[in-house]
Amino acid sequence: MNKKNQKAPSIEGFDMINPDAAGIDIGSKIHYVCVPKERDEVRIKSFGCFTEDINKMASWLKKCRVRSVAMESTGVYWIPVYQILEQEGFEVNLINAQHVKGVPGRKKTDVEDCSWLQKLHSYGLLKASFRPNDQICVLRSYIRHRARLIENASTHVLRMQKALTEMNMQLHNVISDLTGVTGTAIITAILAGERDPVELAKLRNEGIKSSEDVIAKSLQGNYREEQLFILRQEFESYQFYQNQIQALDKVIETCYQTFGKQENREPLKTKKKRKPKHTPPFDLRERLYVLTGVDFTAIPGLNELTVQTILSEIGTDMSKWDTEKHFTSWLGLSPTNKISGAKVLSSRTRKIKNSAANAFRTAALAAGKTQTAMGAFMRRIKSKAGAPKAITATARKIACLFYRLLKFGKDYVEQGIESYEKKYEANLVGKLEKLAKRLGYDLVEKPEKQLAGAIVS
Repeated sequence: MNKKNQKAPSIEGFDMINPDAAGIDIGSKIHYVCVPKERDEVRIKSFGCFTEDINKMASWLKKCRVRSVAMESTGVYWIPVYQILEQEGFEVNLINAQHVKGVPGRKKTDVEDCSWLQKLHSYGLLKASFRPNDQICVLRSYIRHRARLIENASTHVLRMQKALTEMNMQLHNVISDLTGVTGTAIITAILAGERDPVELAKLRNEGIKSSEDVIAKSLQGNYREEQLFILRQEFESYQFYQNQIQALDKVIETCYQTFGKQENREPLKTKKKRKPKHTPPFDLRERLYVLTGVDFTAIPGLNELTVQTILSEIGTDMSKWDTEKHFTSWLGLSPTNKISGAKVLSSRTRKIKNSAANAFRTAALAAGKTQTAMGAFMRRIKSKAGAPKAITATARKIACLFYRLLKFGKDYVEQGIESYEKKYEANLVGKLEKLAKRLGYDLVEKPEKQLAGAIVS
């Protein structure tokens, strides 16, 4: 009998969904692998962490006719194994350790772990964690590294400010950005030996609100050699990170060119808006539009950098999530209702680490300051439930918009704050009419409002 036509074995009413499945327990030095029964004389083997050992693992899995692999790991030890096996044509599934931990019957040893993973994966009891395609993963690595470089650079800015403060030069109190055109010029002149505050104040840029006299007063400090030495080293360190970011931006621009262009897309509308700080020198908005075919910066609160962070984390394939509810649940922006005995015990959102979710929360905070429908929604929820819940609710609303636009390729149309207020008022009146009808009353409009409506019309 042909082995392909044999019926997959089952236990206790469970059909084997993945008969050609293997389980891998990832370690820092040794990886334990388990294959199905009767595929090899030894079901469980251990392999080292070197690339040669991982290649041997892939060859052994092919020999055992394995197609799908489930691995459990924390940290970053799983990444090279995942990438090599994926390149070899295996279906690789990264399993959340918390999900496996909740399944009873597990024995906590390295050998038993891989066998337990293989068994659960064979019967389809494990769900793979989300991971975008390899091309998006490359972009994601660059974007995450860029964020770390910006964070490291900001640390040196704080140390520069501390050195100036200890010399009683209150430059940060008269200019908003110590690393802007004015701040950089003044610090460079100080390190070059200039001590006259009047001459230093002449380096003021025209866009600075403070006058030269005010800047000169803030620069009358007590120059000390040790603090000047610290200021020089911190300034040079900041410049080093800026050079690193510039070199990385060129690589990111090249990375965007590897993505395919969206067909039949309309020309991007010009948008005169102040770009956020740390924006790359190339036209990032145009690159994102070429990648997706949608101008996400039209959504209130979203700018080029925020959209870039979100796309680098989730990719462009929204078929991974069936609906927008699944998407917002994965982000941790939707309530988690814990119900017992017809009573809601908790509806707090899950605490998860997700860069995309943080980007949506940042967008929600920015949208709350705009005179748009999204801003009105944010302020209304904030007045009722407080700022934290308002940020989460607005972030979820923006995430739903992002999901629809990316999945269906439509453009965002701002309905306006007046349209939102009218819609909210109509919903409120409808609720009052239902409540009045249930209590046996009639809801009557005030004569003053009727007269005002007649005058307007």
